[in-house]
Amino acid sequence: MDNPPKKLLDRVRDRLRTKHYSIRTEDSYTSWIKRYILFHDKKHPMQLDHRDVETFLTHLAVDRKVAPSTQNQALSAILFLYKEVLDIPLDGYVDAVRAKSSRRLPVVLTPDELFSVLSFVEGVPRLMLQLLYGCGLRGIELLRLRVLDIDFLRYEVMVRNGKGAKDRVTMLPKNLVAPLQSHLAFAKRQFEKDMEKGICGVYLPHALSRKYPNAATQWKWQYVFPSRAISVDPRTGMKRRHHRHLSHLNRKIRLSVRQAGIPKHVTSHTFRHSFATHLLEAGYDIRTIQELLGHKDVSTTMIYTHVLNKKGLAVQSPLDLNEAQMMFADPDEVKAPHPPHLNI
Repeated sequence: MDNPPKKLLDRVRDRLRTKHYSIRTEDSYTSWIKRYILFHDKKHPMQLDHRDVETFLTHLAVDRKVAPSTQNQALSAILFLYKEVLDIPLDGYVDAVRAKSSRRLPVVLTPDELFSVLSFVEGVPRLMLQLLYGCGLRGIELLRLRVLDIDFLRYEVMVRNGKGAKDRVTMLPKNLVAPLQSHLAFAKRQFEKDMEKGICGVYLPHALSRKYPNAATQWKWQYVFPSRAISVDPRTGMKRRHHRHLSHLNRKIRLSVRQAGIPKHVTSHTFRHSFATHLLEAGYDIRTIQELLGHKDVSTTMIYTHVLNKKGLAVQSPLDLNEAQMMFADPDEVKAPHPPHLNI
């Protein structure tokens, strides 16, 4: 008996995995494709064309008021569906109403605010936040760090497959060496217990598991911040210990910010913004910071100059410039001007 044909979304997942897309991209693309189909009353995408794609994208921008990046993500998912899965290139240019772009300045913590937030965090979450700030990492880059990415002799951290599928090297703060080594010693004992219980090794991307069949069960390939619980790999069904989830760290951040009484919207990315801004304030050049952050274009890094507060060099308010004169003036001499005298 012939096997029934696969459902469309299963075909999408298969194609994404063949091309080695991440699990986050897989979830995102399948979600957008499902929403695209439901928007058009469950019509098969083969019955739709570029005008239907335009209608959906315009709906996102006008009715849903999504961000430009969200609209672009939806478009990428739909284009992947037609090109890679259905093998039907869209005829015509997709000319949808584009979501309105806005450029927001990054939220940055002062050093006092930053250390105030850290004072309300303990244990592993505190170490994670210190690495975010001390290395200028993105949240997902921190979570995906593996033991072999930490070089304690050279005080370096290797960020592999970062944004844009690029590798880069950033610094490891010297005062984090001891607490990080202590944390890894605990993680290694946990890893050894997992191996004794027969739990599958860590997830390895792409063809690494075939090229190095024993790597998944080697200590150096394990995550620096492993999850506290065993989970099932959604792709293979194997029981593994994955890395921690970013949502748990963000909850800790929100709580500590509230306890510190700081009226700012702070996320894990705020620590990366603070890293870049504080280096600029310390006098490091923009190109060096660009390399440390892994920005493709220096114009992306230049946004931190807009939130820079260089002591003694920034433009001062006229209220500050005239503060001394206003503070020491004789109150009796500071009177309202007399109205003009009228000759009647």
